[in-house]
Amino acid sequence: MHFPDDENGQLLAEIADAGVDLTSMQTIDFYILFEQKPEAEKFAEAITSDELAPSTELAKCPDTGVWEVITRVKMVPDHSLLSQTEQYLESIANSHNGYGDGWGLMAEEE
Repeated sequence: MHFPDDENGQLLAEIADAGVDLTSMQTIDFYILFEQKPEAEKFAEAITSDELAPSTELAKCPDTGVWEVITRVKMVPDHSLLSQTEQYLESIANSHNGYGDGWGLMAEEE
């Protein structure tokens, strides 16, 4: 497979090289960071009510003290769809003083 020459493309290439089937539905974790817990909680509440991302987890990074909302989205990991989803989540996060910190995919255990 060929992927665009950007961060998402590089990550997709690494995931494909690891043997993950990028043509099937996967659970993608999108990471959104916040300095303040109340803002993280408001974002988590807003995004949980969204049909796109009903599953979220809020945690405090022990190393940095930054609050992290992990938003899980089931999707086929297509480059343009991933980029659009990142932009969408970041647009909501920005209104709560949050910012995107990328995404990841954990291979399903068989």
